[in-house]
Amino acid sequence: MTLSRPTLSRRGALALPALLGLPTLASAAAPPVGTQVPAWYRFRIGSFEATVISDGHLPLGKPADGFPTAPPQELAQVLQDAFLPSESVVLEQNLLVVNTGTQMVLFDTGMGESMGDASRMFGPTTGRMVANLRAAGIDPARIDMVVLTHAHCDHCWGLVDAQGAKVFPNAQVALHEADLSFWTNDANKRGPAFMEVFIEGAKRNLNAYRDRMVMLRNEQPVLPGIIALHTPGHTVGHTTFAISSGGQTVVNWGDLAHHHAIMLRHPGWEFAYDTDAAQSARSRTRMLDRLATDRHAVLSYHFPWPGLGNIARQGNAFAWVAAPMNVTGVG
Repeated sequence: MTLSRPTLSRRGALALPALLGLPTLASAAAPPVGTQVPAWYRFRIGSFEATVISDGHLPLGKPADGFPTAPPQELAQVLQDAFLPSESVVLEQNLLVVNTGTQMVLFDTGMGESMGDASRMFGPTTGRMVANLRAAGIDPARIDMVVLTHAHCDHCWGLVDAQGAKVFPNAQVALHEADLSFWTNDANKRGPAFMEVFIEGAKRNLNAYRDRMVMLRNEQPVLPGIIALHTPGHTVGHTTFAISSGGQTVVNWGDLAHHHAIMLRHPGWEFAYDTDAAQSARSRTRMLDRLATDRHAVLSYHFPWPGLGNIARQGNAFAWVAAPMNVTGVG
C-alpha cells in the first residue's frame, strides 16, 4: 500500500490506526498538571551519603538591587552571555544533608515559616525544606546537628516553625560565635532596612537552641570528616565547610558567591547583603583560587540546582562547571 501526502494529513493520520487495525487513541486535551517532583538529589562523598534538599527559589528582583556597584551595562552583558533574563535575578537554595554513618548533619535550614509574613519577603517560593526532607525520606527528628554557614534569614529561619517550636527537636546547632553575637544583638539594628527583621528572625530561631549550641573554630573539625573554614565578609562569622570521606572532598561554601555567572566573572563586585563587601570579595577570591587549584567539588547554596560543580580559572576570573547529574548518584 502506498500512502500519498494527502493521506498523511491530520485527518489521514487520525484514521491510520483504524486502517491498520490498531486501537484508536483518545484525542481529548488534558489540563496541565502544574506541579514538579519533590526537589532532592542524592550522591556520595566517599562512604558518606549526601542529599541536596531545596528550600525553593529565592527571587532577588532587579539585578542592580542585588549588585549595586556593578556597572549596569556590564551586569546586563554577564546575564545575557549566560542566557539569563536581564530584568530579574533568581537564586536557588540548596541545603545539604550528610549522613556520616554515625551522625545526620544538615547544613542550613532555608527561610522556613518562623517569621510569618516576613518569611515570604522574597516571595512565596521559599520554605520548602521540611516537605522536601520528608520526600527524601529524612525525618527532621533524626537530624543530630544543624550546621549554619551564617545567620541570615534564608539560612537559619527554618530552625523553628511558625509557633516557635523546634523543627529539629534532637539537634545541636553549630555556628561561628561571631555570627551568633552579631545577629542576636539589637545594637546592630542600623544601616539597611533589612537589618531589623534579620536580627529579630535570628534571635527567634537561634535562641530556641541556646542550650545546645556548638561554636565553630577555624580549620577545626565540627565532626569527623567535616572541617570549618572561616570565610568572613558576607557576615562576620560566615563559614565554609570541607566535607571529606574516602579520598573525596566536597566544599560546601554557603554564600561565598551568590550567582554562578555574575560573581565568578566579577568576584570583586559587591553584593547588597554583605556585612563587609571588601572583606567578602577577599574571602571569595581567595577561596575561588584555592578551589580552582585543588579541583575539589563544590556545593553552592545559591547556584543552579542542585548546586554541585567545580571552579575553573577563566583568564583573570573564574567559571562555574556544573557537575553532570547522576554521575555520582546512588540510584
